[in-house]
Amino acid sequence: MRKITIVGAGRVGETTAQILAEKELCREIALYDIREDVPEGVALDICQTAPFFEFDCSLSGSNDPQIMRGSELLVVTAGLPRKPGMSRSDVLEANVRVIDEVVDQAMRYCPEAMILMVTNPVDTLTYRAFQRSGWPRERVFGQAGVLDASRMASFISHETGFSVRDITTIVLGGHGDTMVPVPRYCTINGIPITHFLSAERIEAINERTRKGGAEILALRKNSSAYDAPGAAVAAMVDAIVNNRRRILPCVAILEGEYGEADIAMGVPCVLSDHGLESVVEIDLNTEERAAFDASAAAVREDIGRLKDIV
Repeated sequence: MRKITIVGAGRVGETTAQILAEKELCREIALYDIREDVPEGVALDICQTAPFFEFDCSLSGSNDPQIMRGSELLVVTAGLPRKPGMSRSDVLEANVRVIDEVVDQAMRYCPEAMILMVTNPVDTLTYRAFQRSGWPRERVFGQAGVLDASRMASFISHETGFSVRDITTIVLGGHGDTMVPVPRYCTINGIPITHFLSAERIEAINERTRKGGAEILALRKNSSAYDAPGAAVAAMVDAIVNNRRRILPCVAILEGEYGEADIAMGVPCVLSDHGLESVVEIDLNTEERAAFDASAAAVREDIGRLKDIV
């Protein structure tokens, strides 16, 4: 990939830019932010790490949205972050206006690009970007499940003492308190986690996964998570840039999969150089299905609020 623009030069945007540059996943990274001089400063700082990490990716920053021109992918991290005690839905109204402006600029300056949404509430805002742009769902998708699954894998590693490299996890549903960890599909080097952990410990891990972002926010106090989210975005970008056809849990516009349509939710997806190539449907038992339906209802509630936001 030649050019990627990161919209929002805050902590998530900066971390994402650093990882993408180190991995040389494109030739050029542009950072766009409305705060005066901030994107230029972030770009300059990351450029000066190149001698240490030995990358040739160029970086630039601007307050002018024209910097998006020629981008093949937009990673959207801009928006109001939540504060301790706030839910992701609490920042919906402010962030809808931000995303509407970003999508309008994308349609003007890089109409062939893909949009990878990170801003919360990511399910609802991915839906909004899809709706406002009119672009196919292959080009508008969101990051959430990759991060949630990585948190779950980390917790399982800590609990069992096994290498996180051997742990595979999956988390479905909305990126919030109603997310649906699916331990039945989680393994350690192919062995179900139920072989190593009791039902009680697994449920404790599920609950900690649901509260993973809030836990970090409460501990940091002045910042939500940004290292793991940046790494999660980089994993998705790597799958797209290198046409790996990886199956990763992403926020996708559903078109009948899982019995849902006209909604954006976290489900397993195939990521390739086409973007979101397809949705993978897995069998859910009665309990998992009920949890997924409850998560869908919560997302639909937020989507329903969009019509009242001008």
